[in-house]
Amino acid sequence: MSSFFSLRPFLLHLQSPVCLPPISNAAASASASFCRLTWQIAIRIDGCNFERFSEINEFEKPNDEKALNLMNSCATSVLEKYPDIIFAYGFSDEYSFIFKKETKFYQRRSSKILSLIVSFFTSLYVEKWREFFPQKNMKSTPSFKSRVICCPSVEVLQSYLAWRQRECHSKNQYNTCLWMLIKSGKSEREANEILRGTKKQEKNEILFQQFGINYKNLPQMYRQGSCVLKTEVEDTLKIHDNEPPVKRLQKKVIIVHSENIASRSFWNDYSCLCKDLSGFEQNVNNIKQEYMKLFQFENKLLPFTWIVIRIDGSHFHRFSEVHGFEKPNDEQALKLMNSCAVAVLEEFKDIVFAYGVSDEYSFILNRNTQLYQRRPSEMVSSIVSFFSSTYVMKWKEYFPKKELKYPSNFDGRAVCYPSYEIIRDYLAWRQVDCHINNQYNTCFWMLVKSGKTTKEAQSLLKGTQTQEKNQMLLNLFNIDYKTLPIIFRNGSSVFWDKEMMLTDNGVITKSYKKVVVEHPNIIEDCFWETHLLILQEMSPRS
Repeated sequence: MSSFFSLRPFLLHLQSPVCLPPISNAAASASASFCRLTWQIAIRIDGCNFERFSEINEFEKPNDEKALNLMNSCATSVLEKYPDIIFAYGFSDEYSFIFKKETKFYQRRSSKILSLIVSFFTSLYVEKWREFFPQKNMKSTPSFKSRVICCPSVEVLQSYLAWRQRECHSKNQYNTCLWMLIKSGKSEREANEILRGTKKQEKNEILFQQFGINYKNLPQMYRQGSCVLKTEVEDTLKIHDNEPPVKRLQKKVIIVHSENIASRSFWNDYSCLCKDLSGFEQNVNNIKQEYMKLFQFENKLLPFTWIVIRIDGSHFHRFSEVHGFEKPNDEQALKLMNSCAVAVLEEFKDIVFAYGVSDEYSFILNRNTQLYQRRPSEMVSSIVSFFSSTYVMKWKEYFPKKELKYPSNFDGRAVCYPSYEIIRDYLAWRQVDCHINNQYNTCFWMLVKSGKTTKEAQSLLKGTQTQEKNQMLLNLFNIDYKTLPIIFRNGSSVFWDKEMMLTDNGVITKSYKKVVVEHPNIIEDCFWETHLLILQEMSPRS
């Protein structure tokens, strides 16, 4: 086939439910797609390789107050953005966000919820870095993974929170002892050996007797973690100049610390928690980790299937308007997306190919991948988070004169495809969609720029076919669609390719793999036949 616009039979083939199931159905079968209506939803995020990140960025040990305040600030912004999140608890590099019981947030689709929250949190982390570390450049890309915790009752939620705070206590006490021993001259191995098998009281004695530290006098944030919640405060408002101010209750996000966040006394002190999450009837003790893990079970994606992690910009129409993106295509914005995709492939070696258009990207993992043991929530969230983080970090590189007015946000999903042929069909479908959307948008925005209203432009384009749009562009605006930049028409393909080093006499001295960005026709066989490395990675024999 020489043209994308002669693909009518192919498009019909793609729409066959046998060949390519609807994305929503496929996603539902790939992971536990919907959270039960009567269950409480908690989204827990954890830093990816944050021990390494903290070393590279020289965080203070065992606790860096600025880093913890940065985490708290991000959590506060999450609660301010999403009204359905009522409460959050965090320590170290983790945070748990609790939704109100009756939430209908994105129809309770787990992949959508967990990816949106982790994407927004990660973008905030990068954006707010300078606020908390004004003298320190971020030296590596932060990312987080997330999962959904479904609590079938308020008692399970209470137990979950008690468990997380107990983990905060035990980890902080251990790390405080560990780093005091290391700072006193012990090696990390020696310090771990000294602490092996010690109980809580023994650690307290080590701190007090050897270092004069009373553990109970350490900052609350270190020992107890941080709670972020919404409460009602009385605010004085001036509505009219000629009338006296009035007092009204306003919801405000606050950060508090408590020795026992799962106690009745703490919970019942805040009416908003009881109202939106229910009250605790009794205190809980002796929560076992094994018990809580019963509520974290997650199916793994089918083995020996191609996994596509597809990410899409969240409310990117508004984002592009606020940041003044060129219509119908902003080349710098597309190059920023491509640069983020390159970074993702370099970070996640099991991704063999990626295809992107506009504000979406599809990442294809080798069918034999064991990334996160094929757990969909961690695969989706870690890739979405890394992409989101990179997008904010690279913004100035592509828009040096534009301020990022608010952080970008992406959602993601995982879809399994059983064969090499179907994964090829999927990619072809996305490229056909690229052509259809780009041709329509090019016509639409040329009409708008010529003086038509958006409604008039939509009316003129309604029901038009490919050839009619081509003629409209040529006759009205002297634009030959086929001469438009190929990045707009074909989208972008990102993949590992071999770079050959040749001597003067043509002998290969060295070859290595590198990530490249190209804009080929990926529907036809020619591209795949000339890039055997990808075929080897993607073929059923790999």
